[in-house]
Amino acid sequence: MKFLYLIYQLFIALPIMLVVTIIAAIACIIGSLFDNRFWGYWPGMIWGRLFCLVFLIPVKIHGQENIRKGQSYVIVSNHQSFFDIFALYGHIGIYFKWMMKKEIGAIPFVGWACRMAGHICVNRESKISSVNSMKQAKEQLTDGMSLLVFPEGTRTATGEMGRFKRGAFQIASDLSLPILPVTLNGCFDVMPRKAWHASWHRIDITIHKSVGFTSGIDDAERTAAIRIMADNVATIIEGGLQGRE
Repeated sequence: MKFLYLIYQLFIALPIMLVVTIIAAIACIIGSLFDNRFWGYWPGMIWGRLFCLVFLIPVKIHGQENIRKGQSYVIVSNHQSFFDIFALYGHIGIYFKWMMKKEIGAIPFVGWACRMAGHICVNRESKISSVNSMKQAKEQLTDGMSLLVFPEGTRTATGEMGRFKRGAFQIASDLSLPILPVTLNGCFDVMPRKAWHASWHRIDITIHKSVGFTSGIDDAERTAAIRIMADNVATIIEGGLQGRE
């Protein structure tokens, strides 16, 4: 069965999704000239959902009742695999912008679409670029638009979570936005970091209850509070991994 699934990927799933990716990217690029809220989300949502469907990867989502309609969030998730993007884009059901590394913005079609859609590309090697990216992110978070960040900064190499960086939590603190923790299970089993093809496995997305900063924190305490919040949210997300099937 594994051999048949590999043949299916190479000769059926990949060609189909290459065409779908180009079509979705072109739709996003053209549509975003007029409205990058609608066109920056829907082509990507359909693309992500189709990626999972065509690769025969079932996705189950839990905790959607924890999402409040019309609320902007800073969504933070563990980062296991390339399939994190397809699973979240296709199934989480929230208008959002990605915060992603700048290299993605250079990919033909996909990167161009990401830039037109208003996703935020971060150059982590440049402090000035990172500051400008933070400003861009803050400008996007209005009228129920959320920001999705992988605070580990990169995909896990072992399946274990890395320590969360502070950037997403700094934005949440500055804008007084709630953080929406999300746990991904199964993406690492589908496609670990060094794998060149997918393996069949179910993906589970768990949306936890949102977490807010305590109001009234002065500047002297804010840095410590942000670090504590990052560690607390990491604990919530990691707790969701304990039941991984």
